[in-house]
Amino acid sequence: MSLEDHWGDIIRKARKAANVPAEQAAKAAGLSVEQLSALESSGQSAAPVNYAALAQALHLSAPKLEGIAKGWLPSAKDLSTWREVRVIPTEQGGNTVNCYLVWDEVSREAALFDTGWTAEPVFQIIAAENLQLKHLFLTHSHEDHIAALGPIRERFPKILIHTDSKSAPPQHKNRRNDCIHLGSLRITNRETPGHAEDGVIYLVGNFSEDAPHVAIIGDTLFAGSMATGFISWEELKKRVRSEIFSLPPGTLLCPGHGPLTTVAEEKQHNPFFTD
Repeated sequence: MSLEDHWGDIIRKARKAANVPAEQAAKAAGLSVEQLSALESSGQSAAPVNYAALAQALHLSAPKLEGIAKGWLPSAKDLSTWREVRVIPTEQGGNTVNCYLVWDEVSREAALFDTGWTAEPVFQIIAAENLQLKHLFLTHSHEDHIAALGPIRERFPKILIHTDSKSAPPQHKNRRNDCIHLGSLRITNRETPGHAEDGVIYLVGNFSEDAPHVAIIGDTLFAGSMATGFISWEELKKRVRSEIFSLPPGTLLCPGHGPLTTVAEEKQHNPFFTD
């Protein structure tokens, strides 16, 4: 799977985050404004780019940005390490979004993280694996992450919904000290506003054979990039550092878009984080 953001996307996002005009970024990169615009759109540059000067202007890591430009990808993940975790991508209008289904292999109790565009792939796995869908955890309330909420609630009327949405009924709102049991698995949450006001990530732990924790991170961090800071770029970066980068290096990161990654890979390769 390719990255959600090519290096042109990263430059465009970093310009917005740092409030750097195209003219200033183009000058630093050694490009014309037209060449920079083409790079931001396509992720390709016919002219050589001054990575060091551009990264300095945009508060990015130059070596990491160059690594993305040269094709870095996170390593392929063998999900058999975590029994049981499934990635379920759905697409609409060119927007592919990931939701995740996790279950305890003994009790068959399952939890869904976000809904994706359509519920049918979720229903198929639940039927094939003879699962009991107990919980729905929402990372935020943007349309692509909750589009199939209606059909899921209709099929599973007793499902317990968990969200940070301020408009949700009290029984559905996350509490920071929640620890949800899913068979032998344990699910906790961490508040991550910035992309969305109700942004939250979920940590799943206590897998068999001491497999690392799994973090369902929605639209906070993508492999090699980060989401748009619609609410606050500064707050989003702060929360990535405090709530995601504080996790053990081997933690599996499951973003709302793009490939799986780990804390260690993002610390080493994500251009938005310079330390």
